[in-house]
Amino acid sequence: MRNLEGKTAIVTGAARGIGAAIAKTLAARGANVAVCDLQAEWCAETVAAIEALGAKAKGYGVNVSDSAAVDQCVKGVIADFGGIDILVNNAGITKDGLLMRMSDADWDAVIDVNLKGTFLFTRAVARPMMKNKAADGSQAGGSIVNIASVVGIMGNAGQANYTASKGGVIALTKTTAKELGSRNIRCNAVAPGFIQSKMTDVLSEEVRANYMATIPLRRFGTADDIAKAVAWLAGDEASYVTGQIISVNGGMIG
Repeated sequence: MRNLEGKTAIVTGAARGIGAAIAKTLAARGANVAVCDLQAEWCAETVAAIEALGAKAKGYGVNVSDSAAVDQCVKGVIADFGGIDILVNNAGITKDGLLMRMSDADWDAVIDVNLKGTFLFTRAVARPMMKNKAADGSQAGGSIVNIASVVGIMGNAGQANYTASKGGVIALTKTTAKELGSRNIRCNAVAPGFIQSKMTDVLSEEVRANYMATIPLRRFGTADDIAKAVAWLAGDEASYVTGQIISVNGGMIG
């Protein structure tokens, strides 16, 4: 299925993990992809994988919490690809700790990347997306997909900064949908549950078993599970879906 043929997508935090899976899934469905991460050289593997799928790709180094850097990146993508149809705000970090012991620096760093970064990229692509035109001359708009988290809905001890940032992403998603809907720009979020990754691989068997007990499907999710949900929201099959939070968590919460 190549339902994104001719579209251009920006994916942040796309050098590895969920971001890389999203970038490659969008490319497999026909999209050209601007692969963004903190350092451009980190993006080489994802770029190569996308090019092997027959799509155009280029890596961009950008600090998502730096307004000027984000604006410059978006301008570069437009110059290189001709426009922007899809934005996936995936870049995110964690700096876990109990809130009574959490430093100002750890709070600020997570909020800056996870929430401010989502805001800055959304703001930067809004005007270019407004200029997109369909073949019949109507406003084509675009699709923004933010990566939230199940803990942004339910909270999680030891992650005050991360849960606050992802709860903020959820609220920002709903507001963006309301503000930009009249321009045919949709904004939705995917809230992953417990996803198998290098970070989760280091958890003890006891911790993993405790998490597993809360998941009705009795398995952890994969990056591809998230990527497929993002690809659906990005495409025309979800053309009447905006302002929604799609939980991909194996039934962990409703």
